[in-house]
Amino acid sequence: MRRHWIFGLLSIIVALNGVAFTRQNSTAPTADPVFSFEANPPPGPDRFTVLTVEYQAYEWQLATWKYQKPVCTLIIDHEGMPLPGEVYRDCGEAIFKKWIVQKPCIAKNKATCTGYYVYPSDSYMEEKEIPLELEAASAWISLEDCEPVASTSTNICENKPTLVITGLEPLEDQSIIRIEGTYNGEPFDCSGDTCKFQIIETGEEGIPVEFWSYSTYGDSSIVYSARVRVQKVDEGDPDQLYWYADILSSQWQGQSVATCADSWDIFPTVGGPAEWLTTPTQSEELSSDIPYTYLAANMIQQGLADASACPDGGLPPGGGVNQCGLEKSRPAVIEWQNQFDELILTTALETAIPARLLKNLFARESQFWPGVYRGAQDVGLGQLTENGADTTLFWNDAFYEQFCPMVYPEDACGDGYMSLDEEAQIELRRALVESVNATCEDCPLGFDLEQAGFSVTVFAHTMIANCKQAGQVVQNYTDETPGTVASYEDLWKFTLVNYNAGGGCLAEGITHALGEDLELNWGNISPFLKGACFGAVDYVNDISQ
Repeated sequence: MRRHWIFGLLSIIVALNGVAFTRQNSTAPTADPVFSFEANPPPGPDRFTVLTVEYQAYEWQLATWKYQKPVCTLIIDHEGMPLPGEVYRDCGEAIFKKWIVQKPCIAKNKATCTGYYVYPSDSYMEEKEIPLELEAASAWISLEDCEPVASTSTNICENKPTLVITGLEPLEDQSIIRIEGTYNGEPFDCSGDTCKFQIIETGEEGIPVEFWSYSTYGDSSIVYSARVRVQKVDEGDPDQLYWYADILSSQWQGQSVATCADSWDIFPTVGGPAEWLTTPTQSEELSSDIPYTYLAANMIQQGLADASACPDGGLPPGGGVNQCGLEKSRPAVIEWQNQFDELILTTALETAIPARLLKNLFARESQFWPGVYRGAQDVGLGQLTENGADTTLFWNDAFYEQFCPMVYPEDACGDGYMSLDEEAQIELRRALVESVNATCEDCPLGFDLEQAGFSVTVFAHTMIANCKQAGQVVQNYTDETPGTVASYEDLWKFTLVNYNAGGGCLAEGITHALGEDLELNWGNISPFLKGACFGAVDYVNDISQ
């Protein structure tokens, strides 16, 4: 029976920029920031309580076969036989060591057997105390009087942008009493639950910010990190200045910067990235009308387009589709290639993977035909392989933690993908590949389109894994943070190489470029992708055009 898997994922990594501070008016309680103290590390969350619950207690006796006499009593909170750990807990190590290795008693006269047996003796309601960790205070960062620019992650402000840090207390009887932090290394302190700072222009790398909140509970939030970049532009009119404001932070409450920008610690180009790395506000903006030949042939073969008036029915003997078939199938091809746009947009907003990148990826990989395209090992809209699944499960920890319990019991998933034995890893990879396989013999057209739609989310998480691996490859060969040695757009192109050809090909291109003392950009790396890696050049150029 086919199972549908769709996953939400919260992308987290920290960064933000800012410069001079000015107190702003607000209806929320705020205070003038103070800069004359030295920042001390906050205590962090410290919230535990004890919850008393009633449960059904089951009493068992452990007795010796020889004397039929109980030697200890076990109290358990579940039906069925006591577990080994419960025998150890209630009866002690000495009895446990004998009991765990004893042979079954099969003699007619049980008194001749050695060892122990257990039997139920009572059942009653009991109370027990359960330690419970309470939700901690938090702090969030946002901009005031700035508008997000459509299709990009940047914000445009007509005046110097105001940075707002807000504390949040989840417990009803408690409140936030103070916000503290450091701004470009300088400590600040605001009373109340809100701090507001007017920030001036920064450098292209932005300025680091750390912040946290204090609660009447007596503890604090964790320390959050951020990076803020503010760039002043005139948009062609020197008399009208604007400020572009970009935020990198797990606590950012505005439009998300692409997830991978966080892991690379880099901002997109001022004013927004190249169009292929953007996410529009409406799914209609993703619409395309490209006459895909492979998709057209499938439209005709499946009876979704009528090319019977064409020579050979639109499908020449050698395979593919002829020009007449291409024209007859065009309306069906256009409708088909755009049916996933709404889901692509939703997934992009949830995962912060650019929507246009996802759509271009599916176009290149499968022409939106969600089955087996190049061979039995390449599956789904994004043509996932077992090697690709291995990358996803290893490099995207958050995804692994969500996916693994859908295949194995949660307690078997351990401390990550690498904690599994080889056989379990193989089965998990195969399960992930199967989750994007929409082939269905009993479905119309031979596809479960709902399954194909769900797979969009999987491919977004796969892209997150690849951008992390690509960033690590860059760091391994340069000993630098990826964002300090390559541009935002080039790092995405390196990610596509990683996705298409693997980390080894990316490493080869980087090694040769560094050996020639060249900067790490696509123009300098692509000439060194040869042999089995050569196909990645057209692949990247096609998706990023």
